[in-house]
Amino acid sequence: MTDYQEEQNNEIEALASIYPDEFTALSEDPHRFKVIISSENTDEDGEDAAITITLQFTYTPRYPDEGPVMEVISADNLDEEDISSILQLLQEQVEENLGMAMVFTLVSAVQERLNEKVDEIKQIEKDEKERIEQEEKTKAEAEEAKKFVGTPVTIETFLAWKAKFDKEIEDKKRQASNEDNNKDKKLTGRQLFERDGTLDVVEEAFLDEEDDNVVVDESLFQDIDDLELGEDFVED
Repeated sequence: MTDYQEEQNNEIEALASIYPDEFTALSEDPHRFKVIISSENTDEDGEDAAITITLQFTYTPRYPDEGPVMEVISADNLDEEDISSILQLLQEQVEENLGMAMVFTLVSAVQERLNEKVDEIKQIEKDEKERIEQEEKTKAEAEEAKKFVGTPVTIETFLAWKAKFDKEIEDKKRQASNEDNNKDKKLTGRQLFERDGTLDVVEEAFLDEEDDNVVVDESLFQDIDDLELGEDFVED
């Protein structure tokens, strides 16, 4: 005959030893206690990212041949769907372990499920981070690509560009012409004379081709004796 009370007392003693900080006895008849279960995961920075749930167990008179009464006292970072999933997991484990002290097995199964939940959350966060980074990268690449894409050429855009180009060329020619005129206005009479090339012709008329000496054509000048000079003019 099974001594249910002894088996229950032995399990209570073992649980208190295994979970010194997480186990809390609430009553002895019937045995009622609660266990705080947390995931073992931490985030990338090494900080605690645990999900925590507190379960309350109450032994029935024929436990462990019957399953304990199980309740969720509190849950951090878990929604209703998560809690329902954990309760279903507990019930499955009870059915598989009837006839044996099972609370340690139940707690371990829940802790494993919490670890999986944390991994899921981390993966979702990682995927979202990568998605945002990829969007920013794609946007940056698109902006960079715009720098190398010119305006499509059509007949209208070409004619508009050509009209503008022709006007710029005409303006430059007009400006150059005005600058030349302004330079001419600032030249002295001799500079203009020399620029015209007339002085060269005159110089050639008075220079001997062989020795560059000045040759004066005396016929161009009137004999001084033929000049009618006034009485005041006295030849030395």
